[in-house]
Amino acid sequence: MKQLIMMVYMVLLGTAAFAQQEKKYIHKGNELYKQGKYTEAEASYRSSVEKAKSSVAGNFNLGDALYKQKKFDNAAQKFTEIAGSSENKQVKAQAYHNLGNSLLEAKKLEESIAAYKKSLLNNPKDDQTRYNLAYAQEKLKQQQQQNKNDKNKDKNKDKKDQQNKDQQDKDKKNQNNKDQKDKDKQDQDKKDQDKKDQQNGQQPQPNQLSKEDAERMLEALKNEEKNTQDKLKNKKAKGVKGRIVKDW
Repeated sequence: MKQLIMMVYMVLLGTAAFAQQEKKYIHKGNELYKQGKYTEAEASYRSSVEKAKSSVAGNFNLGDALYKQKKFDNAAQKFTEIAGSSENKQVKAQAYHNLGNSLLEAKKLEESIAAYKKSLLNNPKDDQTRYNLAYAQEKLKQQQQQNKNDKNKDKNKDKKDQQNKDQQDKDKKNQNNKDQKDKDKQDQDKKDQDKKDQQNGQQPQPNQLSKEDAERMLEALKNEEKNTQDKLKNKKAKGVKGRIVKDW
């Protein structure tokens, strides 16, 4: 019986010692938290949780330290654990409230709204939670409107790009048709001119004489004509000189 009493005493003593260590780490963490030393505070709160895993204060304050370091996913996980394990409505309400804040900072608006609503179910009189809920709902509305505007903008851009492409294809087709018509007209004009030249007894001249070539040809013709005239004169003179006079 005495041994049993001694064992119970030792267990109670050990539990009290752990409780004292847990409180010591929590107190130290609170001091560091006030000084803005959130990383050191996190380490101290983790030490308190190691001593008492179910410590509400240790876990709650650990979640707050994580939130202050912008470790929003880790903080959300910690507040989710607290809200799910606690039977105290006040604790659940605070845990869901902080969960909503962590999710809001992580841009998870729909999830944060759900967390705020759960907080209000456990504490309907919390005006701060009600305000945060309204804020998150408004942010979600703005986000959805922005997404809609962006979608419409992309849709309009795609439509405009397609219209520009269609217009470019049309312009290219029209230009090709115009070029072909111009070529056909040039070919037809050439055929008509060749036919007209043939009817006039002329052969189409593939090459035109230059002015210099024409002058040289004209000069050559003049010289040839002069030579011919000179020859004719010479023949006349010889004929007169050798004329036979009739002897009457």
